[in-house]
Amino acid sequence: MTDPLFGYTAPVLFAVFVWWFSTGLVLLLDGLPRTSFRWSHALSTGLALAAFAGLSHTAGQATATGAFCAFTSALLVWGWHELSFLTGWVTGPRQRAADAGLQGWPRFRQATLAVLWHELAILASGVVIAALTWGAPNQVGIATFGVLWVMRLSAKLNVFLGVRNLSVEFLPAHLAYLASYFRARPMNVLFPWSVTVATVVAVLVVLNALEGGPGSAQATGGLLVATLLALAILEHGLMVLPIQAQALWAWAMRGRRASATDLPAT
Repeated sequence: MTDPLFGYTAPVLFAVFVWWFSTGLVLLLDGLPRTSFRWSHALSTGLALAAFAGLSHTAGQATATGAFCAFTSALLVWGWHELSFLTGWVTGPRQRAADAGLQGWPRFRQATLAVLWHELAILASGVVIAALTWGAPNQVGIATFGVLWVMRLSAKLNVFLGVRNLSVEFLPAHLAYLASYFRARPMNVLFPWSVTVATVVAVLVVLNALEGGPGSAQATGGLLVATLLALAILEHGLMVLPIQAQALWAWAMRGRRASATDLPAT
């Protein structure tokens, strides 16, 4: 019989560790010499393909194990997108800084062009995952990928509109031009809505998960997704608090220097 406390805490601890470690691993690989990128891409691509197979295989498994596997598989696919973006392999058709003095729609258009291929690639992966798991009892994979996608898109919109902490330290030198699309300001109108809506959804997911009982597929899957969403909300909070997020991954960013410091402020 599953210990009730372990049944509830195991998914939470697993999600926190995998989020922290996978993020650090991507940052570590991105910080290596560019000559290593082909090998890291080859490894990441192989893992992503295996992850798609894993998502297909576990789609019909309404078990706690299936939930863990689907969650991990979705993160592996997401990791491929993060690595391909940070290494500059899949970014967008515009690979230079924003034109000086741009505001409003022209600035948004240029910012979109800077990440367009990356966003379309994520969309394509989301469609594939949805197709692989459509109508199946295990929806943890698509829910995980959806949380990552929506919350990362929210983060991008918020740094575009303006937040206190822009975390330019995470940008490698070859993507330093992206900082020209960021804006430093205490707050923007989207931020409170992003956090509020995400928090409400997280609470609803947790309540639904607890109805399944400790160790069940419903509880495990729900808590994995809810924890990931809570971590994304935490990342949003770090945008406006006087705390440096990169301290969480100091082990992966050792020796890296901030690649962009000239940011528009309003």
